Amino acid sequence: MNASKMLLLSPPPTSLLPPQRNHSSILFRRVSPHAPLKVFAMAKESSERDTTTAEKAAIVGGLVSTPVIGWSLYTLKTTGCGLPPGPGGSVGALEGVSYLVVVGIVAWSLYTKSKTGSGLPNGPFGLLGAVEGLSYLSLLAIVVVFGLQFLQQGSIPGPLPSDQCFG
Repeated sequence: MNASKMLLLSPPPTSLLPPQRNHSSILFRRVSPHAPLKVFAMAKESSERDTTTAEKAAIVGGLVSTPVIGWSLYTLKTTGCGLPPGPGGSVGALEGVSYLVVVGIVAWSLYTKSKTGSGLPNGPFGLLGAVEGLSYLSLLAIVVVFGLQFLQQGSIPGPLPSDQCFG
């Protein structure tokens, strides 16, 4: 139902009192004890809107990427090296793509914040909002662990496996 369409179940009241919100998505308003009750049907809540393909991709990508980054940062902090390349370089590739996904989600969030004044929408079950928050936390962890690595080792590992780590 469009936000401009309302379902009116009683004649219009004589007073212009604002409607009171009930626990459901229907508004009830009584002008006086003797006036009939007015019922308005509400449009869908913003969290119930259709999810775009980009939002779905961000949810899936973020839910996969943030644990991979956690594993990567733990491995970097404990061994001084990133994740091993894995079979055919698949683990290393997943690690690299995960960093890009998290940076992309944070960039999208900042862009949306600058244009609309608020971050990404919550998405279905609040998952996009959760992924947005996890991405910011992952970015903070990246900055902290990379900073500690640089202070302790004098450098951070490059994007390609080195002989020092996996020789």
